[in-house]
Amino acid sequence: MPGVFSDLDLSPNPLELARQRRLAAGGYLDLTSSNPTLQGLLFPPAILRAAAESFWDARRYQPDPRGSESARAAVLAYYGGRTPPLSLTLADVFLTASTSEAYTLLFALLADPGDNLLAPSVTYPLFEYLAALRGLELRPYPLREEAGWAIDERALHAAADARTRGVLIVSPHNPTGAVVSSPLAALSRLGLPVICDEVFAAFTYAVPAVPPLGALHPDLPVFTLNGISKLFALPDLKLGWIALNAPARSFGPRLELLNDTFLGANSLSQHLLPSLFARGMPFVAQMTARVRANLDLALERLDSHPRLRLHPPDGGYYLFPRVTGWEDEETLVLHLLERGLLTHPGYFYGDVPGVHLMLSALTEPATFAAGLDRLVESL
Repeated sequence: MPGVFSDLDLSPNPLELARQRRLAAGGYLDLTSSNPTLQGLLFPPAILRAAAESFWDARRYQPDPRGSESARAAVLAYYGGRTPPLSLTLADVFLTASTSEAYTLLFALLADPGDNLLAPSVTYPLFEYLAALRGLELRPYPLREEAGWAIDERALHAAADARTRGVLIVSPHNPTGAVVSSPLAALSRLGLPVICDEVFAAFTYAVPAVPPLGALHPDLPVFTLNGISKLFALPDLKLGWIALNAPARSFGPRLELLNDTFLGANSLSQHLLPSLFARGMPFVAQMTARVRANLDLALERLDSHPRLRLHPPDGGYYLFPRVTGWEDEETLVLHLLERGLLTHPGYFYGDVPGVHLMLSALTEPATFAAGLDRLVESL
């Protein structure tokens, strides 16, 4: 059968079938959710209503291939307040329907079919599907678990060849929580464009702040990706952005044409964005405080467990502990599910040495605490 994904088996895997059986048999505690709207984290509706009220009477469709000027100005001000600040102009910001769409545009911008991009070997399962749409190869570079999941710079540099067109970095990383806090010599030596996904930047834990990679590397073209799904817990309103540092500006005209081809960012979400930044930061603080409290609790309860090796994450809202005494992640996850606890195995996130679990600290606190208790009992 021709077409993308035609060679994949898309039938439910054994873990999904087991999850469905357990759900039918009485349910489970879910420690995997990354959807804030299902965990009681709802952006204040009064802010959304007030911001949307002025939209309807003045509504006109006047598309801009970079996005509305007022929304881009809000993004520009946000990066001006980061530590360190990322200096931008209005022309450096492109609004998209989502971070996934932003990746799709940038893959087309930077590479031709048959080219390759360097991507972390442990990561959220997204890049491989987006690369397939463009006919690109993803070349993995390892993360060093013993060094807090830091990028292996020597291996990163060695992974590149004559057809490497860019490097993908996630900071804070999903699911390990590692943050790139200082310039990477390997990136400077490679001299390639960098796509940096920082959708978890608001969620700091072991570090005080997440530096924009474009500010750390003013020597390289850096495309910074973020959006309102994680930052404001608004995945349903679908708005992301790409911010270009100074060396990336030469790509601006072609990126404008690509974005103009789709015009995916809807007008209402763009209209709301200035109000989200102006009035929504107390909600962001409330959300990040919940995650930090859950992480504190997990480290307190799990750190001394003889079968768990837990590294405090720099940021993000996941834990990715190594589990000893088990040789197979699927067997472990099924064992936990039989006892009413849903977790994700490490292999969902790539070729990860050892046995790992993914736990989401975004989970509603009472459920999270009960889930930790059940995890301890089950191990």
